[in-house]
Amino acid sequence: MNFTDFGFDPTLMEGIEAMGFESPTPIQEQAMPAILEGRDIIGSAQTGTGKTAAFLLPVIQHIISSRESNRTRALVIVPTRELAMQIDQQMEGFSYFTSVSSIAVYGGGDGQLFSREKKALTEGTEVVICTPGRMIAHLNSSYVNFESLEFLVLDEADRMLDMGFYDDIMKIIQHIPKKRQNLMFAATMPEKIRTLAKKVLNNPVEVSIAISKPAEKVLQVAYVVYETQKLPLVTHLLKDRGLERVIVFCATKLSAKQLGRQLKREGLLVQDIHSDLEQKEREEIMLQFRNRKLHILVATDLLSRGIDIDNIELIINYDVPQEGEDYIHRIGRTARAESEGVAITLISEYEQSKFTRIEQLLGSKVTKATLPEQFGEAPEYDPAKYKGMGYRGRSGGRSGGRSSDRKSGGNFRGKSSGGKYRGKSSGRQGQS
Repeated sequence: MNFTDFGFDPTLMEGIEAMGFESPTPIQEQAMPAILEGRDIIGSAQTGTGKTAAFLLPVIQHIISSRESNRTRALVIVPTRELAMQIDQQMEGFSYFTSVSSIAVYGGGDGQLFSREKKALTEGTEVVICTPGRMIAHLNSSYVNFESLEFLVLDEADRMLDMGFYDDIMKIIQHIPKKRQNLMFAATMPEKIRTLAKKVLNNPVEVSIAISKPAEKVLQVAYVVYETQKLPLVTHLLKDRGLERVIVFCATKLSAKQLGRQLKREGLLVQDIHSDLEQKEREEIMLQFRNRKLHILVATDLLSRGIDIDNIELIINYDVPQEGEDYIHRIGRTARAESEGVAITLISEYEQSKFTRIEQLLGSKVTKATLPEQFGEAPEYDPAKYKGMGYRGRSGGRSGGRSSDRKSGGNFRGKSSGGKYRGKSSGRQGQS
């Protein structure tokens, strides 16, 4: 199947070709015909499956073929600024040769940005991509004009509910026409998403792309450690490796800040990135990372969805994520665009039960590498033993045994040219 089979306008096809899109992905093949027919959609698909194009292309096509006004015709609601910016960038690429306009509306900017958004929402921009809180701020001032709105898109709806945006979403829906086409996408379909779908969607077509497993070229490795062993181990894994594209994921902003400071003291080109930073600061950090002026990002899960950078050599889960889907999103930042990558997870005794649930989602065990002996004795991997013990914080973890100068074969050695890690392991290799 080819994009020409959908009957898109020639100007839209120019944008598709310029963006390097050749053949549709499964979610695009299944969702776009129904959207073009005017049907509501509930789609289960993760980041990286092509779902953004699956809803943007039919929306642009409809606007091109029925130019009635310059009012807002489509509203795309997303959980984070980063995702809003990424979708807006794709929108700009697809619509480059058309006259369809768009704007990303998100918090964190200055007064000039807010004024620019206000002008677009007042005078009319055909596609608006927004975060819920920022849109509520505009709606509260009573100048937003949605009377011509025809499309409502809820992207990563499960994430928005997890972040507590249900009330904001329902408030926004109160300000838009009841007669509209609704498109909802989520990585997972828990009961709360289906409840929301019943309230928002009208006889939807259900499109489900099975939960994606990590790419085959991701080498997954885990170290079972005491909490106090995490910092020296992650420093050991990063220093003098010649790696230029690394992301270290932490569970909290505080953890990311502390780890970022500690790694800087080791002389590494590192920066922490999280929601406490101003939007301009975050954009500057991402630019430096893309240009390899920074080699390591220490991030919260804010970055696990939506980051669009290829050739990430190494992902380190400093903290085990809460959900299996978050683990897949995190390690999915590496081994993209046919490249290879490594994902290393550090599992404290208090995180073993969480990691077991992740392995159950993966359908296989992840290799447990031998902790190098200079870091002392490691805890046994026995999730049943530690179940229910709870997380005791950075300072509460038990220290390992005596240190030793002798290095272990479990050490993973990095190559500066390919960022590949090799080593002996003590566990059974899981499928990637």
